[in-house]
Amino acid sequence: MKNFEDDFYRLLHLLKTGEPFAFNRFSDGELYMLQNKEVILGDHMVKIGDRVEKGPYHEEDFKRFHPEEHAFYRDRLIDAFRFTKNNYFKGLSCRCCVGEENFSWQLEFHGEYDENFTWANLLVNGNYPKFIREMYPVFNDYKTVFICNRKNDLSVMPFVVKDFRVGYNAMVNDYGLIEVIKNWIDENKVEGHLFLFSASAFSKMAIYQLYEHCDRNTYMDVGTTLNPFMNMRLDRTYLKSFWLGAKGEDLKKICIW
Repeated sequence: MKNFEDDFYRLLHLLKTGEPFAFNRFSDGELYMLQNKEVILGDHMVKIGDRVEKGPYHEEDFKRFHPEEHAFYRDRLIDAFRFTKNNYFKGLSCRCCVGEENFSWQLEFHGEYDENFTWANLLVNGNYPKFIREMYPVFNDYKTVFICNRKNDLSVMPFVVKDFRVGYNAMVNDYGLIEVIKNWIDENKVEGHLFLFSASAFSKMAIYQLYEHCDRNTYMDVGTTLNPFMNMRLDRTYLKSFWLGAKGEDLKKICIW
């Protein structure tokens, strides 16, 4: 049986020893896109398929996926989801967070079981204190490239030597940036760097394509975990609990496989 904490320490060990890997996260938003459901995150509305809820989402979180209009990007997301390679870790939405039906759907849609399956939530919930206290300091050992929203402030992270910026709905509007990053890697012979991604669904396609292109770097989807260091909102429950002491159970949650 897979263990939530053991998988975290598996990645931490790779980071500490300098062995390149990729950690790609397919959370609920990507799950719905893979299921070819319409996804809209906007000012005043959240729409997932036929389900509509009130917003708001902030500009950096805006997202729009329409199955017919954006079929090309879904295909690239499928490529990232089904790709297999040594040290390419795929974080799935776990059964305790999206339910048994959705969890099983991911495994069936993927096909052959991948030994590098792990949790999309691997760096958050009960593992988040360990991420901040044990993994984040290791980033200082790397020349780090950050791919993130144009609003992010990276000035308090001295290990960042290069950044690439995206806007809203980056998986569509900034897709071409992947080739730009590939060219930068090739032209500068970039190896042994750490690439951190906080760019929603764009991250999934980029991490896959970049690791396939050059597996001598490490590529990690860190999601919203570093928001406190980038002058971004602490609007996720696990962030409020850790940084602001707000009540909540997220930091006690050990996700199950």
